[in-house]
Amino acid sequence: MIHLKTPQEIALMAKAGAVLAKCHQEIAKMVRPGLTTLEINDFAERFINEHGAKQVTKGYKGYPFATCASVNDVIAHGFPSEEPLQEGDILKMDIVCSYDGWMADSCRTYAVGKISEEAERLVRVTKECLDLSIPKAIVGNRIGDVMHVVQQHAQQAGFSIVRDLVGHGIGREMHEEPSFAHVGKPGRGFLLEEGMVITIEPMINAGKHEMFIDFDGWTARTYDGSLSAQFEHTVAITRDGPLILTE
Repeated sequence: MIHLKTPQEIALMAKAGAVLAKCHQEIAKMVRPGLTTLEINDFAERFINEHGAKQVTKGYKGYPFATCASVNDVIAHGFPSEEPLQEGDILKMDIVCSYDGWMADSCRTYAVGKISEEAERLVRVTKECLDLSIPKAIVGNRIGDVMHVVQQHAQQAGFSIVRDLVGHGIGREMHEEPSFAHVGKPGRGFLLEEGMVITIEPMINAGKHEMFIDFDGWTARTYDGSLSAQFEHTVAITRDGPLILTE
């Protein structure tokens, strides 16, 4: 069942989103070779608490950390660790928090020092996939109209789109209906309605789209060991167009 949100509820989700946006701004200042993802995780948890919100992921179905920290070939759900970041790494920090019980979810990919041209192009194209698709998230369009933009832009650049991890509704729960892959055809899929709040979160691989889950039961890696990048916003569908809650 899809839960449509009132403007008042969306405003509360925007407060959670504002905390995430500020947290990512601070993380961007921190990221450097030698820093550990566990240090970033601990900072993010403190930052969220100090700004009147609550972290959501620690304890979710047994997940042990307040953030997901995914490096290089890790697509998503990587565990923060004490292993120092290396020059040339790309780091995805995926964070969810709640404000007065209402949630927001966002991810950004960070360059660690100077990265390769391939990695730089992958990160740029992935961000473009997000930015180009959001304007299609309007009342009356279908999810295929939005996701087709992601698929087309990534594939034209020679990259592939992860299919096995999906976007989703969000509200009082981290994962609500609907769920959807980041590929699609115009005019296909569910209809976008006023009051829907969804995550648009393209995960783009430099190689093939196939993935596997690591021994820990969480860490999703590219099957061929290629780099993966991700950007994510929580987006409300309003009568005035898409409203990005995590920017």
